[in-house]
Amino acid sequence: MTEFCPHFFTATAVKWYNLFKPNKYKDILTESMRFLVENERVIIYAFVAMSNHIHIIWSVINGHEYKDVQRDFLKFTAQQVKFDLAKNHPEVLEKFISNRKDRKYQFWQNRPLSIALYTENVVWLSCDNT
Repeated sequence: MTEFCPHFFTATAVKWYNLFKPNKYKDILTESMRFLVENERVIIYAFVAMSNHIHIIWSVINGHEYKDVQRDFLKFTAQQVKFDLAKNHPEVLEKFISNRKDRKYQFWQNRPLSIALYTENVVWLSCDNT
């Protein structure tokens, strides 16, 4: 069963913008992960947040599903960034205007990557993309 084994997850800011360069936006990412851990939705083994994307190795727990946790994480972090940009940097917020009908802004690229790490071979193959 791959649903509850560790997964490598990566999500990228739309158009590879350096959205997370300011520490306050990296803090939004880490605080959101802290919330997921404290509310027993995930176990996080490792993560790295760069200026335009994030990698996480995590497992969902207590009956949660990866698709739901990932959706909630991306939605919450996008909303928090949007609130700050609207208040403090409205000119930057304009870069994230979306022409999609279901949202006014988009901060994350569509289809983040999630790879189930269900065997040691998959772990090493995932690392050997050079």
